[in-house]
Amino acid sequence: MLVVTTPSIPGYRIVRVIGIVSGMSVRTRGLLGRLGASVEAIVGGRSEAYITELKKAREEALRDLVEEAQRLGANAVVGVDFETSEVLEGFLVVAATGTAVVVEREG
Repeated sequence: MLVVTTPSIPGYRIVRVIGIVSGMSVRTRGLLGRLGASVEAIVGGRSEAYITELKKAREEALRDLVEEAQRLGANAVVGVDFETSEVLEGFLVVAATGTAVVVEREG
C-alpha cells in the first residue's frame, strides 16, 4: 500500500478514485505518565512523554486509514493529512484523512 501526503505519486497514475478514508486514535497518559509530563513541563525542554504518545497515536491513525482503504479495494492513499488536538486534559486525538485510490505504474 502506497501512502503519500502528495496528490499524486511519481511513476504511477490514478486509475480510480474510491473516496475519502480516515483513521483516528485517542490516547491518554496514565496518572504516573501525566505526573512525569508535568515535571518535564516545569523543568522545560522536550517532553518525551507526550512525543512518544503522539507517535503512537499517529501510527494507530495511519494504520486505521490503511485498513479502511484496503477494505474498499484501494492500493494507495493520496493527500494524507494529519490533525492533532487535545480533548479534556491529557487526551491526545490524532486523525488521519486521505483519498483512497487505485494506481498503476506508468509506462
